[in-house]
Amino acid sequence: MTRMGPTRRRQVAGFTGNVLKLARAQRQLTQHELAAAAGVPQSTIAAIESGKRQPSWPVLCKILAGAGLEPRMHLVDYDDHDDILDATDARRTDAQREAADAAQRRFTDQLRMNLSS
Repeated sequence: MTRMGPTRRRQVAGFTGNVLKLARAQRQLTQHELAAAAGVPQSTIAAIESGKRQPSWPVLCKILAGAGLEPRMHLVDYDDHDDILDATDARRTDAQREAADAAQRRFTDQLRMNLSS
C-alpha cells in the first residue's frame, strides 16, 4: 500500500486554502464578499486560506457555491513523483537543501515582481 510522503501531505494540507484563493481570484472577490455570498464569517475564509482550518466537505461546497462554483473530482492512480522527489531531497546535505530553498525563493520573488508589474 502506498503512503503519502511529506510533499504530498503538505499539498493536501494546503489544498482547500488554495482552492478558495483560486475561486476568489477567478470571481474577483474579496474574502468579505465571498463570506457574505456564502453565509459564513470572513474569519472562516481567512482561516481556511491560511491553512489554520480545514473545512468539512459540505462547508467547502457551501463556500464555493457562494462564488458560483462547485467542486468536481475524479480518482486516478497514485502518482509517486513527489515521493521520489522527497527521497532525493532526504539524501541532500543541509547546505544543499538550503541552497535549493534559496534558489526557489529567488524564483518565486522574481515571479511575484513580474506579475505585479
